[in-house]
Amino acid sequence: MSNINAKTYDSTPSLKVAFLGLGVMGYPMAGHLEQAGHQVTVYNRTAAKSVAWCAEFPGAGASKHAETPRLAAQNADIIFSCVGNDDDLRSVTLGADGAFAGMKPGAVFVDHTTASASVARELFTAAKNLGLNFVDAPVSGGQAGAQNGMLTVMCGGDAAAFAAAQPAGMAFSKAFTYLGESGAGQLAKMVNQICIAGLVQGLSEAIAFGQQAGLDMNQVLDVIGKGAAQSWQLDNRGKTMVADKFDFGFAVDWMRKDLGLVLDEAKRNGARLPVTALVDQFYADVQHMGGQRWDTSSLIKRLR
Repeated sequence: MSNINAKTYDSTPSLKVAFLGLGVMGYPMAGHLEQAGHQVTVYNRTAAKSVAWCAEFPGAGASKHAETPRLAAQNADIIFSCVGNDDDLRSVTLGADGAFAGMKPGAVFVDHTTASASVARELFTAAKNLGLNFVDAPVSGGQAGAQNGMLTVMCGGDAAAFAAAQPAGMAFSKAFTYLGESGAGQLAKMVNQICIAGLVQGLSEAIAFGQQAGLDMNQVLDVIGKGAAQSWQLDNRGKTMVADKFDFGFAVDWMRKDLGLVLDEAKRNGARLPVTALVDQFYADVQHMGGQRWDTSSLIKRLR
């Protein structure tokens, strides 16, 4: 069974691209690039995943895997990455085997990792010093968005580098938007996660309250979803929360990593985030309950 769902792709020139990191997000994202007609070289720390990807997406013989990020990046016009954290990102970009060592002058590195704004700026400068381009481009939309090719991508860096990467990036996106200088993409993703944290906690309290009061919460959600309480979280997670189902979506461990980035940045810029800090600790409670891999909507389990 394919890891991506059918999508109509814009007509864009075929490019030589690389994709570094074939996790639950990167694997389908790279697949959409191949399906859009690009020549794709992939790299993954566990090579077996790269081999499996090439078997699923043969690309008329053009798809291949490389043993190092440097080899994957050679001759590529655009190099995409989606890895775990700041250190993982440095490991695939810097050093003798990093992508920067293999990129041709003027090539664009587009990073979809949710990482710190500081590492984005660090790598932007390192790339610029080598005659390369770096765009920080974290995504929202989760695994389903990656599989459907409907991610929302928030980008920071040089406008010209963004413009060069955007047509290819639309293979796995519904929106691929430039937000400003280096780090702006990562900061926008932090805004996104702040919103989600507060919304999920509010929805959790509302459902728990309604159940305690004896209401038919599926019916209530149908009603309030037509009014001012409507949100993506209510529409897509409300009834699964009622049903106590949390085996899908964005994992609690990942959310805690992201909120850690948010809170670190708030210490630097002076932003006050009392609700976000509290919800981060609520997610720590869920982890202690054994919910590290539960969906983020599992916040409600603290209240039952």
